[in-house]
Amino acid sequence: MRLKEARRKAGLTAKDVALALGVTFQNVYNWENGSYLPPTKRLPELAKLYGCTVDDLLAGQVEQSVHSAQSGA
Repeated sequence: MRLKEARRKAGLTAKDVALALGVTFQNVYNWENGSYLPPTKRLPELAKLYGCTVDDLLAGQVEQSVHSAQSGA
């Protein structure tokens, strides 16, 4: 599950997530577009907010990374 998809399924805006985690909107945006990965300590908090598991969040990141590697990006 990708971060943006998980957030939307939870009915949250990026601003909601930023406020809940005490980070900037730009942090959330960068996590969602793949510029940066969220810090490991944030994964349980994100999973709780989104109503999924950390494994669900990581699976999306692994799929995205594998696809990028296969496409030569």
